[in-house]
Amino acid sequence: MATIYSLHPQTPQARTIEQIRAALRSGAVMLYPTDTVYAIGCDLTSKQAIDRVRKIKQLSNDKPLTFLCPSLSDISQYAIVTDRAYRTMRHLIPGPYTFLLPATKLVPKLVMNPKRKTTGIRVPDHPVSQALLTALGNPIISTSAHPYVEDEPEPDRISQAELFDRFENIVDLIVDDGSEPGTQVSTILDFSTDTPNLVRRGLGWETALQWGVEEFSETA
Repeated sequence: MATIYSLHPQTPQARTIEQIRAALRSGAVMLYPTDTVYAIGCDLTSKQAIDRVRKIKQLSNDKPLTFLCPSLSDISQYAIVTDRAYRTMRHLIPGPYTFLLPATKLVPKLVMNPKRKTTGIRVPDHPVSQALLTALGNPIISTSAHPYVEDEPEPDRISQAELFDRFENIVDLIVDDGSEPGTQVSTILDFSTDTPNLVRRGLGWETALQWGVEEFSETA
């Protein structure tokens, strides 16, 4: 059964954050809140933990996984950010946006898109997520724990109690900041080509269009 760690939503307790950090460094998989929906996550450098996340989500190895970084400067270690992408991203970070970018060698093959060699990265606007990232010193895997249709921005409404019950025997630890799960997933923005494209509408998608992102069209 998962260990539940309770944290203040704005000023997470340093001692509890350290306990979670130690567990993640040991290969733990967690359920935790973000600025969009609750996510299943682990240390990006733990291959064993990433394998477990894939099994929990029933994802094949050719399905890429998103991960969180604490800042735009950290993103540049794991992805190639062009000047045009940087100019747009700096207006959207931190926030509910997943950026698809060409991956660097620091991104594990288990995480990236094997055909396009791209990776999905987020910088969350969320005190608990940021505290975990700072303490761990590595990016954290972030894949939605909510049931939803891939192209729909809003998953089915589920209470925190229901979500915790669903995962208490699946993950090693649950991070509880007292908040109810969000219902909107992140907006996905593709910066792997010359023209930035919005490929999934999620939270904050209208703002992305204001900063030069074009809405993807299959007929374009």
